[in-house]
Amino acid sequence: MIANNNMTKNRNLMLFDLSIFGHHAAYIKHLIQYWGDRQLTDRLDVVVSPMFVEKHADVVDLVTKYNQKNIHIVPISAAEDAALKSRNSKIGRTWRNFQEWQLLCQYAKSLDASECLIMYLDTCQTQLALGFKAPCKLSGIYFKPTFHYSDFSGYIPSRKNYLQQYREKTILARMLKHPQLKTLFCLDPFVIKYLDRLNSHVEAVHLPDPVQVNCNIIGQLQIDILRTELGIDAGRQIFLLFGSFEAERKGVYQTLEAILQLPTKLSKQICLLIIGNADLPEQAAIQSRIEQVQQTQPVQVVTQFKYISDNTVQAYFQLADIVLAPYQHHIGMSGILLLAAAAQKPVLSSNYGLMGEMVKRYHLGLGVDSTVPSEIAQALTRCLTDGNSLGDRTCMKQFAEQNTAEEYAKVIFQHM
Repeated sequence: MIANNNMTKNRNLMLFDLSIFGHHAAYIKHLIQYWGDRQLTDRLDVVVSPMFVEKHADVVDLVTKYNQKNIHIVPISAAEDAALKSRNSKIGRTWRNFQEWQLLCQYAKSLDASECLIMYLDTCQTQLALGFKAPCKLSGIYFKPTFHYSDFSGYIPSRKNYLQQYREKTILARMLKHPQLKTLFCLDPFVIKYLDRLNSHVEAVHLPDPVQVNCNIIGQLQIDILRTELGIDAGRQIFLLFGSFEAERKGVYQTLEAILQLPTKLSKQICLLIIGNADLPEQAAIQSRIEQVQQTQPVQVVTQFKYISDNTVQAYFQLADIVLAPYQHHIGMSGILLLAAAAQKPVLSSNYGLMGEMVKRYHLGLGVDSTVPSEIAQALTRCLTDGNSLGDRTCMKQFAEQNTAEEYAKVIFQHM
């Protein structure tokens, strides 16, 4: 009888993610939505930052909407959050990773979790490689594998890249021997076969990068209203640069430098939309550079530095003519490619790593060395003069359909 009770006992699953911006809220929301829609009977605890509750009320409201006693948003305490080190330095990031591991173990124990999904496993690689024990089984989403990038066409590794790939493989090999690690989810479909070769018991699973869009319900009237609200000049082509802007990671400054290199007659055709989160110093730096560019070029630049809800995001992508993704040596996948594909809009993207490979294989648009403003300028010229020839809409549709929010959640819960 005891054995039977143990087999039928409901599980306590815990999601752990203390990040706030970018994809993090959407990833959590999709899992809660899948769980609530199917009225799953196990317990789901979502451990987050206190600021998550403040910034993402829509996710909290979703839990209330389902009115299920087995779904809980669990913010860590304000004191615990305040004690976390900043990620602005390498030492700070390393220290914070160990702090987050301690919090993960603390909450897994207090919530009696039977399994924990680490939503950003990259921060726990060292702890797992060192054999740190957790109170429960672990699975995680691994975002930034690079050791296989040499297989991608056009990738030329530097000495630093070789050293990084060696270090990464060494840590991975040790991490995958951790007895409590159960499933390793990864957004990169090309790395799975290599992960399989590195271990014996951890299951490596390709995870769809979830995009939840309903472009069909966004009418032309809504798009026209957004265009009017933004004050976009008639006759300009709209280039959308969307996301969280941190230093030079998104390629904002390289794009503005590229516009400086365009002939006046071309820059006059551009409306650059810079939409998303940025802290006050970064906002000031971006605005200062915009003003410098506009002193010599008749480009229109519209900025909105704020969090954009999922429901509104789609309208921006429908409004755009071209979606910009000039990341600076970005590692891993980007939801920007999926949002653009779902809206049937070509991208001007970095050609580096996984993003570059996806743009090429799925004919999503143009891939260039986005660290070089002159290459971005050449690509902008092509967009302005021959934009209709960019990308393959059928391939874009296929790419988006392979990465639905429902399939993402289904894959995770099938393997937990």
